Amino acid sequence: MKIVVGYIRTAEGRAALDAAIAEARLRDGSLLVVHSAKGGARDEAAQMTAYRDDLEAVRVRLENEGVAAEIHELVRGNTPADDLIAVAESTGAELIVIGLRRRSPVGKVVLGSNAQDLLLRASCPVLAVKAS
Repeated sequence: MKIVVGYIRTAEGRAALDAAIAEARLRDGSLLVVHSAKGGARDEAAQMTAYRDDLEAVRVRLENEGVAAEIHELVRGNTPADDLIAVAESTGAELIVIGLRRRSPVGKVVLGSNAQDLLLRASCPVLAVKAS
């Protein structure tokens, strides 16, 4: 089973990765770790370098834990939802795992736009987890 996990350098990203690792172990699956960035001036060089270092640490962790994985760093100008769906569809993934932020009562009325878009458009199940 192929599992796509959306990864960012936050507690939510780590929660998604932890949940995806648990699912991969449970289902004898492999992970496709996806970090999606729009690119351009918004994504400064220092920030991109920090992400690359963090993704390398993720790769080492997965290798040490014996979890089969590929890491995809995508800078294509797409939204994270678009990138996660594209990777899931092109690889035949059977599950997408994402992390969700805690929201205020007003924020709960509208789920984050990327998460909402992903939940509505993904052709496979989506597991949404919160950071503890």
